[in-house]
Amino acid sequence: MSIFFDDKILQNLPKRVKVVVGIPSYNNAETISFVSKTAAEGIVEYCDSNGLIVNADGGSKDGTKEVFMKTDTKKVPKIAYDYIGLPGKGSAMLSVIELAKNLDAEAIVFLDSDLKSVRPWWIERLTGPIMKGLSDYVTPYYVRHKYDGTITNQVCYPLVTSLFGQAIRQPIGGDFGVGKNMIDVYLETASSVAKTDVAKFGIDIWMTTNAILNSNKKVYQAALGAKVHDPKDPGADLSPMFKQVVGTLFDIIVDSVSKWKDIESIEEAPIYGEIPQVAVEPININIENLKKQLLEGLKNEETKRLANDHLEIIMKEKKLPLQIWVDILFNTLTEYSKNKDKNLVESLVPLYFGRVADFAELTKDMNEVEAEKVIKDQINAFANKKDELMKKL
Repeated sequence: MSIFFDDKILQNLPKRVKVVVGIPSYNNAETISFVSKTAAEGIVEYCDSNGLIVNADGGSKDGTKEVFMKTDTKKVPKIAYDYIGLPGKGSAMLSVIELAKNLDAEAIVFLDSDLKSVRPWWIERLTGPIMKGLSDYVTPYYVRHKYDGTITNQVCYPLVTSLFGQAIRQPIGGDFGVGKNMIDVYLETASSVAKTDVAKFGIDIWMTTNAILNSNKKVYQAALGAKVHDPKDPGADLSPMFKQVVGTLFDIIVDSVSKWKDIESIEEAPIYGEIPQVAVEPININIENLKKQLLEGLKNEETKRLANDHLEIIMKEKKLPLQIWVDILFNTLTEYSKNKDKNLVESLVPLYFGRVADFAELTKDMNEVEAEKVIKDQINAFANKKDELMKKL
């Protein structure tokens, strides 16, 4: 009996498919048709039409599932259903993984339902390394605006790279390829994470770190060009996502010390395909709002305590320079390891806003290439804390 979907949906499905494209959604009626139509074109062109498109929905109120089912997907079958479990992206994606196992699929492609830049060839880029036996897991490699993906840039990318030794630029990118071996790995622990933040926005970092730690093949990165989607202003939208993603990453780091403590070098995860030369859409960032939320957050005693010796300079500058951010992040991670108190992660949020404000000011006159160098150079500051962290965990 399935955990994340009603088994009745299996009755009208093929017994076996080569590729399952999973599109998790919640109130995405305006964008899902384009994503599913493009996915169908990719399945026809690159998978001999041997696929299934799945819309795992969280009870949308805007007719997302109906719009999806009316979309012309050529001869590629499709299905839409409400997943079972905690409301969240993770429950939706775990239902697709479970469904793909039932259909003996060779690969899953996950696509965000708000994508405006997806192209049919993305299907090949995200499945190619799997079909060729090179990898069990493929992350996206995008060209992104310097202010898009702030949780990635200031936490996930440098932490994952410095501790786990694989430089994966978009560990929580949303658009992934998953092979059979990783489908089995995920399903082994799916029921135990079903009531955690993995069922929400923690899913991407959980999948990526599991692939790094539990696959005997390299993680690949698919060159997908620009990611154009409904972007989020860090100060306005990203607080719940930060808590769920960073809390999940902290859990994984603490629980898998034995697997990463002896990793001494950092390897660039191979990039599959040529990186397209594309322009990115501008993203507005409200620096003053970020600073305001930092100062507001510092009225909280726990946030103030995490700032510790750095409090005076943070209050004066109204932002967090890199080294201060890294010190606070690693100290919080050490403290978190003792009792996994999620309030610690929540208390980090205002300080994260201050870190983004500092980065935004530092890079405001830089182009994307120059800002990307700043982001990559940050890894050194994270890597320099690894030995100290290991002694404390």
